[in-house]
Amino acid sequence: MLSLSWRPFSLFLWGAPVGDIFREVDEELKQERYEKLWRRYGKYAIGGAIMMVAAVAGWKFWETHQTSQRLAEGVKFAVATELLRDGKAREAAEIFGKLSEETASGYGTLSSFYEASIKAKTGNHIAAIKVYDEIAKNGSVSRSIRDLASILAGLQATHVPSIDGTIITKKIQPLSVAGRPYRHIALEILALTAERTGDLAEARANYRAIVDDPNAAAEIRTRAAQMLNILGKSN
Repeated sequence: MLSLSWRPFSLFLWGAPVGDIFREVDEELKQERYEKLWRRYGKYAIGGAIMMVAAVAGWKFWETHQTSQRLAEGVKFAVATELLRDGKAREAAEIFGKLSEETASGYGTLSSFYEASIKAKTGNHIAAIKVYDEIAKNGSVSRSIRDLASILAGLQATHVPSIDGTIITKKIQPLSVAGRPYRHIALEILALTAERTGDLAEARANYRAIVDDPNAAAEIRTRAAQMLNILGKSN
């Protein structure tokens, strides 16, 4: 039942303008309408507000968790690099290995590269190749990173006599075409592989492709030119 206060009627009795009376009545009607709506739908509004607050709180918690996780990974990575500088390669490799397994962030990928590098320097070329191959197969990292891992795996493969040259060539050949970021290093690996299999003509062709390319780094062009001279003298 509509309940109006006494004030509008008292204003009328005292000669208040009719427009003011109607405005006050209208305000009271609005107020009562709002109260009815709130009684009916207020619980839904409160529930929606709670859900919004929970969603924002959840997002903030996730953000904080992610930040904390990255910080923790950064600390572990720093510890591993410090151990490496101190000559404690085995301990560093263990930390790098765990990081590469436990995290999908950039620290994980970088740790994999460090882990493979340590294995290669200790002469464990097969183990290094396996780590590099895992990086190369990781679709969550950029193509250039995967290409770099394949290049480094190819370089390690040239140190393993039991790995057939055709396997190395098949893996590296696609990286040697124009426009690929590590083209010239790929050509150098192909030349080394061809030398190992006795195909000196193929080796020269790859070295020549490096020397004739003005975009090749000066250091690589110098090495390729030197190898061309050596191969030329051998005939």
